[in-house]
Amino acid sequence: MYSVELRDATKRYPGGGAEPVVALDAVDFVAEPGEFVAVVGPSGSGKSTLLNVLGLLDDPTDGRRLLNGTDVTELSVAERTEARKDSIGFVFQDFHLLPTLTAVENVALPTAFDPGDATAYAADLLSRFELGDRLDHEPSELSGGQKQRVAIARSLINEPTVLLADEPTGNLDTETGESILAEFERVKEEGVAVIAVTHDPRVEEYADRVVELTDGVLVGGVPDEMAPADGSSPARTVGSVTEPENR
Repeated sequence: MYSVELRDATKRYPGGGAEPVVALDAVDFVAEPGEFVAVVGPSGSGKSTLLNVLGLLDDPTDGRRLLNGTDVTELSVAERTEARKDSIGFVFQDFHLLPTLTAVENVALPTAFDPGDATAYAADLLSRFELGDRLDHEPSELSGGQKQRVAIARSLINEPTVLLADEPTGNLDTETGESILAEFERVKEEGVAVIAVTHDPRVEEYADRVVELTDGVLVGGVPDEMAPADGSSPARTVGSVTEPENR
């Protein structure tokens, strides 16, 4: 069972003319538990759209999307929100930290734990990123690298099965970038699927697999050894939920 999967996924947006803009064009993509996948490609190639579709922030126009073996293509807004909270961690390029909250409060914000446990676990995560002395600092009191580490700690607070990162080392110095990639490596070893959009060659070096997206077309999204023989993802229906057959 894959942690996340797209099958023949297309995303179209209304264009200024008669033809829509195709951001993703019949994309097949899988990531296994404990796999680190780097997504590369030029600006405007559809990388952010790919992350948004994988992360249930946007829906494919056509095709199928599965999360931890369950078809989540047509979930309601509330169901998508619950699935994201339970299974997906995000690291946004611009951090998206709330300016009036401290570092530990930002990390604990999306938690499913009770407030006491959340704060303790958030503090532990920040300590892993060498920010144990910055727990009560607000974002304005942190450097760019420190903000990125807070954002990554926040993405891990609910112990996701899938971690999505948009340019996670783009604003970091070499030493800090290496520490972030080492943390991704540790998270991967715990069985989390890590998918990072990047222009940084260092990320590609750490990744188990590099896929390339150009004009919405993805190359290498499903390696031959991972693909079903017929290129499909057979499914069975259980109640109102469609699930893939066990491989």
